[in-house]
Amino acid sequence: MRCKYVLTLITGLVECICFAGVTFGWASLVFVLKKENYFQNLCLDQWNQTTNATAGCSLQDEQFSLIFTVAAFMNSAMTFPGGYVFDRFGTAVTRFIAICLYTTATLLIALSTADTAVLLFPALSFLAIGGILLILTNMQVGNLFGSQRSTIITLYNGAFDSSSVIFLVIKVLYQNGISLQDLFLFISGCSICHILRTMFLMPKTHIPFPVPEGYSYGLNCEKLSPKISKSLNVSSRRNDGEKCHEKINNTTKCLEKCENEDSFWSCVRSSLFGWHLIWLSLMQLRHYLFIGTLNPTITRLSDGDPHLVSKYTNVFAISQFCGVLCAPWNGLIMDRHKRKHKVTDSLEDLRSSVLSLLLTVIQCILFSLCASISELPALYPTFIFQVLNRSFLYGGNAAFLSIAFPPRHFGKLYGLIMSVSAVISLLQYPALYIIRTYLHGDPFYVNISLMILMLLTFGHPINVFRVWRQRKHLRDQAE
Repeated sequence: MRCKYVLTLITGLVECICFAGVTFGWASLVFVLKKENYFQNLCLDQWNQTTNATAGCSLQDEQFSLIFTVAAFMNSAMTFPGGYVFDRFGTAVTRFIAICLYTTATLLIALSTADTAVLLFPALSFLAIGGILLILTNMQVGNLFGSQRSTIITLYNGAFDSSSVIFLVIKVLYQNGISLQDLFLFISGCSICHILRTMFLMPKTHIPFPVPEGYSYGLNCEKLSPKISKSLNVSSRRNDGEKCHEKINNTTKCLEKCENEDSFWSCVRSSLFGWHLIWLSLMQLRHYLFIGTLNPTITRLSDGDPHLVSKYTNVFAISQFCGVLCAPWNGLIMDRHKRKHKVTDSLEDLRSSVLSLLLTVIQCILFSLCASISELPALYPTFIFQVLNRSFLYGGNAAFLSIAFPPRHFGKLYGLIMSVSAVISLLQYPALYIIRTYLHGDPFYVNISLMILMLLTFGHPINVFRVWRQRKHLRDQAE
């Protein structure tokens, strides 16, 4: 059974790193799309047909930025209905929806041309929604590994970040003679792998936490032994109750019972959720704006040199691959107390998240500071802080929600916070308009404004520490 768990973990990691977050490698694909003359007609009057294809023009760049803005919004906004479907109907239904959307997206890109460039709008949005649903169903795999739960969740989110490197692979293969259509038709064919994994290596409903002894899943298991599965669930609940009597005192059990009985809306109205929303939304806006303006920024700083544009685009895409290496550090920070104590304590889990949240804020401020420097060499440290912060941000988001709130609300809370943060991320479009119209393509003042706004996010780790002290004080008083 342990081998099956490990196989599920590895295949899920491959799925996340190769498919789930490819949308965020948009800068690499834009380079290819410009070569294919997508939205080139917008530049003819402006250039009088004299400029090279990869340099683009402001109207063309605006279209590409708008496509990414819409896709980034849909990536987050549709997570709430996706989370509801996941909580209500289970893993299989959610994954089949994700596979359909993802396959449709890749086929639309494969069949699009410069004359039908408008197809990129629904294509990239479907690609983003399908990807976020894939990682949503994969994060529960952390439940199979107990004390490494947060580490697995952050690892998967790091893989999600790293998957943006796939568009770099597409760019390199395109430059070596393989057509854009053939590349995306191949990705469409990979949907068969997603279907097989859904049938044999994922549960029909959800992976419970904690996992009952002898727990199994997959098509064969659910068809052949439903009675055994049911009896395992019943016995596991009884065993869990016995373990609670042995390992947890009466006061702690009472507190955990109250926590588990929290309704969905009481979780939403809590200060933990409110500050977490501010923390995620502001930093996500910072990242979306950076990615949306990256190609025109590199073009401006390099004076339109296609070789420099290609070089820095490649460096950025390669740096994104390091997300899968950075993200587990955050999980190790959150799980550090579990290596000393065998019993999972929800209060200690909450306390361990404070350091993670604080480090994420500091990283984002350093990232914003580097992004404000209008020099090409400054892009190197900017890329480093960006990938480090992004991996901490999304991994920490999912891990914190799994720690601070009841597991039965995870899908809905994850979806809601991503959806609301998506609405806030729409502020990137007026920001892009200001940069293009009033700042002549230089985002310096917008970057400085965001860096100042980022100071608000320090309130989240402070609030978490305050809530932890209150709960610990109540428990100590009861004892």
